[in-house]
Amino acid sequence: MARRGPKRRLDVEAEYWHLLQSGVGTVEACKQLGIGRRTGYRWRAENGGLPPERLPEPSRSDRYLLLLERKRIATLRERGLGIREIAERLGRAASTVSRELRPKTLPHDQDIYDADLAHHRAQERVKRPRLAKLRLDAELRAEVRAKLDLEWSPEQIAAHLRVLWPDRPERHLCHESIYRALYQGAKGGLSRTLTKKLRTGRPLRKQRRKADQRAPRFAGPRRRRAERVQADPGAGDQQHGAVLHGLREHQAVSVGPVQLAGGFAGDGVEFVVAARASWRRASSGLSWCSRLQVM
Repeated sequence: MARRGPKRRLDVEAEYWHLLQSGVGTVEACKQLGIGRRTGYRWRAENGGLPPERLPEPSRSDRYLLLLERKRIATLRERGLGIREIAERLGRAASTVSRELRPKTLPHDQDIYDADLAHHRAQERVKRPRLAKLRLDAELRAEVRAKLDLEWSPEQIAAHLRVLWPDRPERHLCHESIYRALYQGAKGGLSRTLTKKLRTGRPLRKQRRKADQRAPRFAGPRRRRAERVQADPGAGDQQHGAVLHGLREHQAVSVGPVQLAGGFAGDGVEFVVAARASWRRASSGLSWCSRLQVM
């Protein structure tokens, strides 16, 4: 008899996806949660780099009513309290309580608000278990596959579908739907091998970071062009008859002061002679600059 593996920890998996969506890397998220890297990469590969559509209830936003809040609404409603008073006791908006009571009172409920039934219906609406268009429509799926084989981008395919079927909005797709169908594999209606036809060629979806979470290119603060030190082209750094020059080799850079006998007039012949006398070992493969550029 085959041995069963460990039970899947859905709460840890949900927290893992929330860390990825907040901009944390896969390795760092695994360290924070105390799971192995292989587990984190396996969770990513199962969904093509996309978070699962169904997450446990604790991961939902605070703007959704909890089961305890719905039970309190039912209890306070039985006592005859009004909508505004119920909302004040719950710390919610009156429109939230009114919207909660209105659609849940159906004929088979006998005009009584049932908290458990209302909570179950709310969860079913959040799931939205509908099939993708590419799974239902074979002709639409074939058209998208044909264009992907031609290495069209999802944006081009989405625009092409609107031109091909202008009077059939049920066959119109946005580019994000095509991306999701590719990275979800059989769930979305397209084979994941078609991701090789994309210009990036990534087999997994790469999460986008927010503007305030992007890593800067430089360690220090960058300066605008107007704030940089501007050098006088062709003049050189003249300091009491001396000039700084640099000799650049393939493996080392040497910088030192050289005294010019004839001042700064001429085409720099004396400068080259002095440089060769100082560093004869750099007689080949060198270049010189007459000033230090402060970037």
